[in-house]
Amino acid sequence: MNERLIELTDINPSEIFGVNNTNIKVLKKHFPKLKIVARGSSIRIYGESEILDEFEKRLQMLVAYFHRYNRLDENSVAHLLLANGNEVSKKNTIGKDIIFHGVNGKLIKARTFHQREMVNCLNKNDMLFAVGPAGTGKTYTAVALAVKALREKEVRKIVLTRPAVEAGENLGFLPGDLKEKLDPYMQPLYDALGDMIPYEKLQSYLEKGIIQIAPLAFMRGRTLDDSFVILDEAQNTTYNQIKMFLTRMGKNAKFIITGDPGQIDIPNKQISGLKEALLALKAVKGISIVYLDEKDVMRHDLVKKIIKAFKSNKSN
Repeated sequence: MNERLIELTDINPSEIFGVNNTNIKVLKKHFPKLKIVARGSSIRIYGESEILDEFEKRLQMLVAYFHRYNRLDENSVAHLLLANGNEVSKKNTIGKDIIFHGVNGKLIKARTFHQREMVNCLNKNDMLFAVGPAGTGKTYTAVALAVKALREKEVRKIVLTRPAVEAGENLGFLPGDLKEKLDPYMQPLYDALGDMIPYEKLQSYLEKGIIQIAPLAFMRGRTLDDSFVILDEAQNTTYNQIKMFLTRMGKNAKFIITGDPGQIDIPNKQISGLKEALLALKAVKGISIVYLDEKDVMRHDLVKKIIKAFKSNKSN
C-alpha cells in the first residue's frame, strides 16, 4: 500500500475539510478504497498509486473551485468528484462578466460596458487609467482585478494607495497611531476588499503585507515588482506626485490609476497630475485609458441625474 502526504498551504484547511469534516466524509465515500486521514493542514492518504493520483487531481479541483467561488459545500464537492475536467472548465467560463465570487458567494463582476472594457484592457496592457465620475465602479472594478490576480498567483502582493489630500499628507495632527490616522482616507478600499475577501483572510493578508494600503507619499523610493498597484483618487495628485508614482512600476507589475477630473481637491489651484498624465501618455503603447460616464453609475438612480445636471450646468 502506498502512502502520500498532501499539504494545504494556500488555503484554510477547514474550507476544504468542511464543518465537522463533512467534505472529507464525501471524499471517503467517493474513494472507498483509500484510507484518508485529515489533520491540521495536511491530508494523508493510503492506497494504490493510480487512485492516489486521481484523489490528488480531484482535491486540486476542490481547491481551485474554492478560490474561484469562495465557498465549497457538500453538493459542490459531490459534483466536482463526478465531473470531468471539460465540464469544470466549461462551468468556469459561464458568465464572462464575472471576475470571481466574493464573500458568501457574492458575484464580483463587470456590470457595465466600460467596466468590461477595463477588464479587457488590463488583459492586454500592464497599465490602465480609469477615469470618470463618482459611482461608476472605477475603484471597485480595479480592486476586483487586483484580488483576482492575487488569487491566481499572477502577483505576490497588492498595493493600494491614495493621496491623503484632506490632511495635506501631513497626518501628524490626527489622533491615534498611523493606521488610525490613515483609515478614514482608505475606507473605500477597505470596503471593496471586504466584499471580496473573508475577514480573517483579509486581516492575515494585511498583517503579512500581502495587501498594503498606504498614502501616496509612502510610495517614494519603492520599486514595485510582482505587484498589482492601484492609485485611487489620482485627480488629487500633483504632476510630481503622479510622475513619482508611475515610475515605481517594477517587473511583472500591473498598475491601475483611477480618478475623477471633476472632483479635484488639490489646494492652491494646482493643476491635477492626472490631467497632465492623460495628456502626456495618451499615445504611449502598453497603456490603456478608459473613460467611464453616468451610464456606468451603479449607485442610486438619482446619482446619474445629479452627474448629468452638474455636467449640463458646467457647459452652460
